[in-house]
Amino acid sequence: MDYKDFEDIDSLESQRVGFDFKGFLFKALNLWKLVLLCIGIALIVAYFINVRKQNIYRLDSLITIENDQNPFFTANTSISFNWGGVSGKVSSIITEVKTRTHNELVVDSLQYYKEYLKEGKYHLLDMYKSSPFEVVTDKSKFQILNTPIGIDILDDQNYELYYEFEKNKALGQRFDTKEKKTINIQPGSFKQAFKFGEMVSLPFFNGIINLKPNAVVRPEDNYFIRYLNFDSVVDKYKNAINIAPSSGEASSVLKLSLVGKNKSKIVDFLNATSAILSRTELERKNLYATNTIKFIDSSLGNVNNDLKLVTDEMNDFRKKNKVFNVEEEMLNISNQLRTYEQEQLVEQSKLNYLNTLENYLRTKNDYTQIAAPSSVGINEVNILSSVSRIIALSVERKNLEYSTKEGSILFDDLDRKINTEKNVLLEAISSTRNTISVQLNTINRKIANLEGKLMNLPQDQQEYLKIQRKLDLSREAYDIYQAKRNEAAIVKAANVSDINVIDEAKDIGNPPIGPKKSLNYMLALMIGFFLPMFLIFIIYLLDNTIHGSDEIEKMSKIPILGLIGKYRYKNNLVAYEKPKSAVAESFRAIRSSLQFIFKNNPSKTKASTLMVTSSVSGEGKTFTSINVATVYALSGKKTILLGLDLRKPKIFDDFNITNEKGVVNYLIDDSELNEIITHTHIENLDVIPSGPIPPNPSELLMGDRLKGMIGQLKDQYDIIILDTPPLGLVTDALELTQYADATIFMVRLDYTKKGMLQLVNAKHRTGELKNISFVLNFYKHKSNHNYGYGYGYGYGYGYGYGVYGNAYHERDSQSFFGKIKNFLRRL
Repeated sequence: MDYKDFEDIDSLESQRVGFDFKGFLFKALNLWKLVLLCIGIALIVAYFINVRKQNIYRLDSLITIENDQNPFFTANTSISFNWGGVSGKVSSIITEVKTRTHNELVVDSLQYYKEYLKEGKYHLLDMYKSSPFEVVTDKSKFQILNTPIGIDILDDQNYELYYEFEKNKALGQRFDTKEKKTINIQPGSFKQAFKFGEMVSLPFFNGIINLKPNAVVRPEDNYFIRYLNFDSVVDKYKNAINIAPSSGEASSVLKLSLVGKNKSKIVDFLNATSAILSRTELERKNLYATNTIKFIDSSLGNVNNDLKLVTDEMNDFRKKNKVFNVEEEMLNISNQLRTYEQEQLVEQSKLNYLNTLENYLRTKNDYTQIAAPSSVGINEVNILSSVSRIIALSVERKNLEYSTKEGSILFDDLDRKINTEKNVLLEAISSTRNTISVQLNTINRKIANLEGKLMNLPQDQQEYLKIQRKLDLSREAYDIYQAKRNEAAIVKAANVSDINVIDEAKDIGNPPIGPKKSLNYMLALMIGFFLPMFLIFIIYLLDNTIHGSDEIEKMSKIPILGLIGKYRYKNNLVAYEKPKSAVAESFRAIRSSLQFIFKNNPSKTKASTLMVTSSVSGEGKTFTSINVATVYALSGKKTILLGLDLRKPKIFDDFNITNEKGVVNYLIDDSELNEIITHTHIENLDVIPSGPIPPNPSELLMGDRLKGMIGQLKDQYDIIILDTPPLGLVTDALELTQYADATIFMVRLDYTKKGMLQLVNAKHRTGELKNISFVLNFYKHKSNHNYGYGYGYGYGYGYGYGVYGNAYHERDSQSFFGKIKNFLRRL
């Protein structure tokens, strides 16, 4: 084998590698009916999906977050502190809307765990407010969950409850405590009439059903009431509601939106969410003022008790002693002393507050209950700002507990901020307490100095002035605390929520956002097209059969001698009985091509010998042998057809002769040559059948008697046609190539495997097969890229009887999957 041969082999191998897009396209076009069928089925499925799905709507509302401040006591202090500014509030509100606690309040206020249903064409429809009746639920008793209870309205006074239960137990829930438990029910059918407004107490339902005024009830409508798991409903809305800044992250305007199937439900949920947000925000905003009022009330109670005691003491003193006339100088001293004692009381109140605050910070973890420092007159900026920030951080941590698991890094970050702020506040408390202590010491020295001057008065006058100072001081303290409490109450009453609704949710005829019917049809169209195309692609990749002449040209350098179309006929004698058919013309074309091969064969001396073989049975080998022999005989050539397929004799049947004597009889020296030759009804055509099936066909074909027989036949005939066994299954055909001047290898389209061509190529390259040509059988022009005949034959013939019938791996009956495959090929 020279270098050129290797180059040809490499060229062929490279031609087999790669994807033949053109072939795939023709394959897809050949199966256009399948693609069209899949598209039709997909569109029908999309139609039923569209008509069965309920419309989906999206509604929204707008709220704004403001930052109002209310003055308390002075223009520089406030009990309505800033919760981290507007941006901090926005973040807090966004987090709160997605918390379970908030959504529990909304769901509970709207009773969305209760559904009013009406039977629709494909599913139960949520009626909500359009229901002709209203159910007042007894929340203290258990209601069955997730089970529709039928309500049949008999008239304007009576209705009927009915249900069908298969089990004797079901899950129930109380909607006051949200407790769940298994309840016992009676399995089977239940039906009982009740009056509207009557209390119904059943194991599975407890409540009152009222008929709405002017309710329109149609007899064909079926109504139901269904209770849902409260926690599941809350979880559903918690995940469904969306909240985000309407324009940019820094915006104080938030957009609430919700998607659902009932627009009235969406409207009510969004508006209830805004109302509950506003209410809880106001409660949180008043928390500081509420704590301050509690602190003042406790201090006011102590001062009131002191005032009563001092008043009683003064009354007792006056009963026992007469009224004294005190000198003016002594009265001035007493007034100064009272002023200092009043200052002492104020400073001592501040000191007591700081000690209490320090103890609270060191012993408590919840810092939301701290009273305002300004309630006792502490105006230290550091303390006021630190208290505000530490309460704000504590409230933020509480809110985070509803939506975040404990142990999250967010808690660690907040705890660090709270501890840092607490340490700063403790430092400020310590510094302020030292300053107050210095001031108290100064005031005490002044008080002691003035009391020394009053020591010169008589004892009873000193006692009188002392009681009088205590009485005045208590009255002033009481008045101060009472005024501060009134101011705090006014501030609390004047507080408004920082959350305002700009645009409430409202049904203004919003079109549905789903289902996207046009998109569903587009998806169906794409799936209906690409799914069969993908299947065709997979089948094409896995298909190893030959479908067209172009594939043969890519895989082999062996020439194509002719094309035989598909033609349905009762036997194999098409060229004789249908001489004007396209198939007969195909065989005459093959005869002309063979004449060219025979003329160019220098080794040919006498008669021309043609061997017809194939890779496996069923590819048209015998059919071609008979018809090639026929066209030669009809042209005046003395022709003989030899049945050398000793394993599966076939050619005798079409000529109405028997297979009792044939080649086998001659090879085993049982008959002479003239005894096995049969003259047919076709002029110039003789046939030698195979004869009985031998146990050693290969050994007989390798003997010398076959060589002698071929030699004798060459002396008597012009054309010798050898019908041989399949080349791809047995080696008999290779033994017969020595007698052939030309060889036809049959390729049946959509049947012959590509691997068989590689076998033929290998035999041809090694010289085992000479002057070989391909003849394409079952040729269909519509499935090929090249020009060819548009006709064909379809005579059914079979290999498969006798002792050696299974040697060619052919079955008598076709499998179920084979029938499906043939059906798909016919599409």
